[in-house]
Amino acid sequence: MAAHAALAALILAAVFPLAGADRRRALIRWWSGKLLRILNVARHVDGEPAHTAGILAPNHIAWLDIFVVLSVVPARFIAKSEIRAWPVAGWIAARAGTIFIRRERRRDTARINALVHEALAEGEFIGLFPEGTTGDGGELLRFHSSLFEPAVANGALVYPAAIRYVADDGTACAAAAYGDRTFMQSLALIIRQRSFTATLRFGAPLATRGASRRDIALRAHRSVATLLAVPARRTGPGTRVDPPRAAR
Repeated sequence: MAAHAALAALILAAVFPLAGADRRRALIRWWSGKLLRILNVARHVDGEPAHTAGILAPNHIAWLDIFVVLSVVPARFIAKSEIRAWPVAGWIAARAGTIFIRRERRRDTARINALVHEALAEGEFIGLFPEGTTGDGGELLRFHSSLFEPAVANGALVYPAAIRYVADDGTACAAAAYGDRTFMQSLALIIRQRSFTATLRFGAPLATRGASRRDIALRAHRSVATLLAVPARRTGPGTRVDPPRAAR
């Protein structure tokens, strides 16, 4: 793991600045897939992966989610600005193209919309976790409609996706869920597992032109809940949508 992280730093510092977009995407896909293999996590993909630039909206269970997605569809994830200050990880995230949002600034939406618009125009995918936090995989939390503002503002396709971790006996792999653990505790627990499978299912893409962000959030939520076949917390008409909590 340490050697693979060091390799990421080397690639981002020495190769990325000179590589074209296709080469960078290939490296992200390779590095993420190799990370899963190092951890003995098999990957199963169901449905048609996203091909046209758009916004990926999967459920959120663990820090592994990002690499499961990136091993299939290289994307620039939207993350809280605090991550930029994290030692090593913050530098890697920034060099990999992460779009950092300042949650305390309401006017930051315009800047994020501009960055997303630029990325989409260059054929990039944007990844976000609309639940705003991690769950245990047994229930789908409500989607925060505010996180879909860049999709609506840019008329981008939204790709609902469902992530699930399955143990060798076919049951949900509780060890993969992040929960209230620290990163190191979570990593240690994952390493102690002999193996498990990460499944990634894609739903039909959602067109956003002429729709409200609330409508897109509800439609994406409905799609992911169907893909997961789990109970879903829904935001009913007139219910206030709280600002998203920090995604883990």
